[in-house]
Amino acid sequence: MTAGSAFASSIYVASPEGDTGKSTVALGILHRLTSMVARVGVFRPITRLGEAHDYILELLLAHSTAGLGYEQCFGVGYQELHEDPDRAIADIVDRFHRVADQCDVVVIVGSDYTDVATPSELSMNARIAVNLGAPVVLSVRARGRTPDEVANVAELCLAELAGQHAHTAAVVANRCDPDRMKDVTAALERLAPTGREAAPRIYVLPEEPLLVAPSIGDLCAAIGGEFIKGDKAMLGREALGVVVAGMTAEHVLERLVEGAVVVTPGDRSDVVLAVMSAHAAEGFPSLSGVILNGGFELHPSIAALVDGLRLALPIIATGTDTFETASAVASARGRVTVTSQRKIDTALALMEEYVDVADLLNQLAIPMPTVVTPQMFEYQLLQRARADRRRIVLPEGDDDRILKAAGRLLQRQVADLTILGEESKVRGRAAELGVDISTADVLNPKTSELRDRFADQYAELRRSKGVTYEQARETMRDVSYFGTMLVHNDLVDGMVSGARHTTAHTVRPAFEIIRTLPDVSTVSSIFLMCLADRVLAYGDCAIVPDPTSEQLADIAISSARTSARFGIEPRVAMLSYSTGTSGAGADVEKVRAATELVRRRAPEIMVEGPIQYDAAVEPSVAATKMPDSPVAGRATVLIFPDLNTGNNTYKAVQRSAGAVAIGPVLQGLNKPVNDLSRGALVSDIVNTVAITAIQAQGD
Repeated sequence: MTAGSAFASSIYVASPEGDTGKSTVALGILHRLTSMVARVGVFRPITRLGEAHDYILELLLAHSTAGLGYEQCFGVGYQELHEDPDRAIADIVDRFHRVADQCDVVVIVGSDYTDVATPSELSMNARIAVNLGAPVVLSVRARGRTPDEVANVAELCLAELAGQHAHTAAVVANRCDPDRMKDVTAALERLAPTGREAAPRIYVLPEEPLLVAPSIGDLCAAIGGEFIKGDKAMLGREALGVVVAGMTAEHVLERLVEGAVVVTPGDRSDVVLAVMSAHAAEGFPSLSGVILNGGFELHPSIAALVDGLRLALPIIATGTDTFETASAVASARGRVTVTSQRKIDTALALMEEYVDVADLLNQLAIPMPTVVTPQMFEYQLLQRARADRRRIVLPEGDDDRILKAAGRLLQRQVADLTILGEESKVRGRAAELGVDISTADVLNPKTSELRDRFADQYAELRRSKGVTYEQARETMRDVSYFGTMLVHNDLVDGMVSGARHTTAHTVRPAFEIIRTLPDVSTVSSIFLMCLADRVLAYGDCAIVPDPTSEQLADIAISSARTSARFGIEPRVAMLSYSTGTSGAGADVEKVRAATELVRRRAPEIMVEGPIQYDAAVEPSVAATKMPDSPVAGRATVLIFPDLNTGNNTYKAVQRSAGAVAIGPVLQGLNKPVNDLSRGALVSDIVNTVAITAIQAQGD
């Protein structure tokens, strides 16, 4: 703790040994902190031995929000520590405070026992924690231990930490047999408090094989192999099992499991063909890769057949024999690195499910912020969606980004999902990408039994436009129309589309089928603009080209309501090139008329207009131009007079100010449908699904 402070400005994650899953614990704490305070930093007092870069530090820096570089965020190496511990600790303290001065909170991650582990290493971590004024979160390994053994290890560690006067805030028993978690928890809760301090919080995490599973790329490196066929992008998929093919092909097929890597000599043509065919066939597991050992090249005919299958499955070749190859593969261990997104999502999901991080941080009295950063806002979106899960349809099951986003959404339990597409292709491609969508529903509009029912309904809805049943049935083959009908029939709660389709393709079915809310005649949109210290709503930047005063009023009222739903207190600024009565002209009068309409139709909404952008958001300008306004200088919802102005402004702020733009969020429809940019990133899709789910929750 800092002198005279009532809260912890840092947290020290320590362990008494290697392989405790300490990085999972640190990542979960870091992720939660970024949702609470603006500038979260990372510090490694002791860097890993014999490695150019510390992969744990790189991982955590990618999720931190203080904007510090790698070289700023570590203390000393093992050799410096062993040569002169006192001087090394002084250097660590000095480097730490340079980091802490630029952060609100710092997550400190202790040593990894990459040197020869000694009983004094935890003691050294305790000394460092005390010198940095940081309470300790202790991570111990439960794997391979009885509950009493886990408790004994924790008790020894707590005594060691207390002996150095370190304060232990929590004990996390990681990598526990899922069947023994209750017993481990009970054993740990019997631990007596050390000294006069209260007993630390106790948490137990189950063993998760995915977190220690090596990727195919890791295996390739471990065996000194060479990538020869398949999709290189698939080298990141984890190997969840190993099948050493020392038997005939039919017995190999019996032993295949989901995500396995098959090791076979390159001259076993029967096994190679059987395995590749099984990977492509329905009813067989999706494999992670094939390793051809022994230095044998595929027979040219077999190689041609494999090429003809056009599979993404990576094939690796190595010159080592079967025993050497199998041994190297079996001993390879995966890491949670900055590029292993599936592992990251899994680690965060484990921490969210089994560790009450918010309660832990409350014990440390982390101060609540007065600003809202993009990371805070995105976390709040996911939390709100998760609190009341809704089902969202994703019509574009043929897009890898959609599948990757689906895996993240399901892993983090943000929403339940229905994905449209041919089921075998959708699930097969997801498996190739290493994405688990097993809990999602997959529907094919072309073969679904719902198609005829939807065609009847659509023909009735569009009868006045001359649409026949035959035309309607053909229209229902289109994923956007089929997805919209799912929303219309309450079979799902909302839809997100547009990764492969135009905005018109996504929005037109919603106009025709879902239609607008009773008191709104204009469908419009907002972008949620996450600036460094706040979130603003910009409307309309995507739908209505040149709104009338009545449409502007609709947009303002809808935008205020949408913003409130996402925790933004609506103070609406009707933007113009003039503030108050200082200017005239048709464009200014349109905004002035729209402002009066908002006041009459929704008197509960705080609104000001016409007003210039600077007067709307900057208090010092507002004090001069409009001193008595409750909105000027404090506006949170900014309504642009036309699409040209709005679209260019949001893009200018996004690119020049580094803002995170979430949207467009459609508003005014009876049920939520949202459009994606065709350049959307996976994170954009995740955020848009969360937004759609929150819209579906209602007030």
